[in-house]
Amino acid sequence: MFVQQVSQIGATILGRRARPITDLARCCVRRLFVTAFDAERTTAHLRAYLPQEVEVVSLDAMRIPPDRLTNPRLYLDPLNFATNFAFFRDTARSHTRLTTMNYWAGYGADAVTLWLTLFSEDGQILAEWAEKCIAPGSVIIVDSREIRERFRLTEFCGQLFIHVIGAAGHDVVKYALDTFADDRSTGVESETTLSCTHDANAWPAERYAGLPAPAVGEETVLWIQNSHPVPIPSSAVGLNLMGEEIIAPIVQEIAPFATYAAEISTLFPSVTWPKQIELRAGKHMVRPRYEVLGGRGRRIAHVNVERTDLDPNPELRSLEGVLGKGYLLPAPIMSRASWQTIVLPTPMAERQAELPLAARVYDPDGNEIGCHPFGRLPRAHSRALDLDEVEATKRLGNGYGHVELVYDFSAGGEGDGWLHALFRYRHRYSGHAAETSFGAHVFNTILTYRDEPQSYAGRPPGLSTRLFLRLGAHGFDTLCHLIYPASRPWLPTSTTDIILYDAGGSELARSHLAIPCSGSRLWYYHSAFDREVRAHGAYVIVRDTTCRIFGYHGLISRDGRFSLDHMFGF
Repeated sequence: MFVQQVSQIGATILGRRARPITDLARCCVRRLFVTAFDAERTTAHLRAYLPQEVEVVSLDAMRIPPDRLTNPRLYLDPLNFATNFAFFRDTARSHTRLTTMNYWAGYGADAVTLWLTLFSEDGQILAEWAEKCIAPGSVIIVDSREIRERFRLTEFCGQLFIHVIGAAGHDVVKYALDTFADDRSTGVESETTLSCTHDANAWPAERYAGLPAPAVGEETVLWIQNSHPVPIPSSAVGLNLMGEEIIAPIVQEIAPFATYAAEISTLFPSVTWPKQIELRAGKHMVRPRYEVLGGRGRRIAHVNVERTDLDPNPELRSLEGVLGKGYLLPAPIMSRASWQTIVLPTPMAERQAELPLAARVYDPDGNEIGCHPFGRLPRAHSRALDLDEVEATKRLGNGYGHVELVYDFSAGGEGDGWLHALFRYRHRYSGHAAETSFGAHVFNTILTYRDEPQSYAGRPPGLSTRLFLRLGAHGFDTLCHLIYPASRPWLPTSTTDIILYDAGGSELARSHLAIPCSGSRLWYYHSAFDREVRAHGAYVIVRDTTCRIFGYHGLISRDGRFSLDHMFGF
């Protein structure tokens, strides 16, 4: 092991004592491995120390092709790896549709190209293709039915790898993924399944959490999708009940890029909702999806990255006077006449031993109408809160509002800022359900604390909004629940534009919302724009330059089927 940096001489690296690179001249080596990309210059410098016959290799041997690089001059530029995976399925019973847009144009990108690879359940490449020259602002739709027909494929259940070439400003590939049930005899999306989920987070983690155990009469399937070109060894991945250390291993070896369905009731036969399960992923996969079967159809959602690098932060208890509510997690309370809302706080850091929380309930105009203390929930808790049972929520009548989870240190306890929860919604008449999960942030204050309030476009504070809203088709309306959360009092009302674009990124129409601080607005696409304009609409951008809005979106049919997840911003 040879090093160029003098301060590293003598250090132990990969079990070997590091020597100065100048010692190469006195070593009898046949092959030298330079552990770097863009190594041509380093290799040329080394030749003075090497016999002519020595073979020099570097990581450049594994570079992706030059035409797939955004910045060919610097291989490890993050923009060269604007990538992600998506759960992708097309069978006689269901299909998937990925929707996003060329949002990199807002950072200076021109046309972008998508390099796409579809992997089968056993990890084999089913198709590989490029969607070229996607113009600024254009909508991007990848529908499994169209791909299956184009490449004459049989049924598949695997994953889609997405690599964006030409990206600027943002190396994360974000999307909305819808799952529909099919009736192949008519070609019409059927009346049983409608679900959606967010992008996968493009980095693999050691652990994931927020996986709910199945309720009585349901089954939960965790879709384990290998994100690497090497197998996941037997028992390298496992699951445990949250707060317990007994691990149920996945004994099946999982091939490179393959997909494996792990049934939770098989691994934990007597465990039911609202128990939670933790995934020991060992960095073998990006954020996995899980699917709940039973009742009315299926629904799909994702688990979240569990932090392994966080300790409790004692500063949080003293920040109330400065940051007000501080870290908060907003979520909709859908119209109570039609929907039931359930909140399940989820531990999301390895060293979170407790969650000292409260749920604050707000009406649409931003008035706090009540607060429900959870107390100091232990890591292994299984306490789901049905908001129907909270007295404050009843004050909404049949209307809607929102809930904010916040830290509550009145009885002591510790927090770390990585506050998460799962929100489950059930339609009272159809029985259809959806769930979404997310984490807390500091919202709408000019004060900054660490990296909060987060900003997509620069350093904190993030005090503006740009959210993507995909639109339904084939009889589905689109719902959107926008929340204006504020850790401290901010502007009395938002100045929010709802802008409709066509498929090429040209503006068609816009409407406006004034959301009260700490309030919310639930609106529907068919009500916001007239029929003639909607005929050309492809997507909506929610834009506000005055405050940070947090949004949830979904599709809904006339019979009460619906999907719901948080929106993505950029």
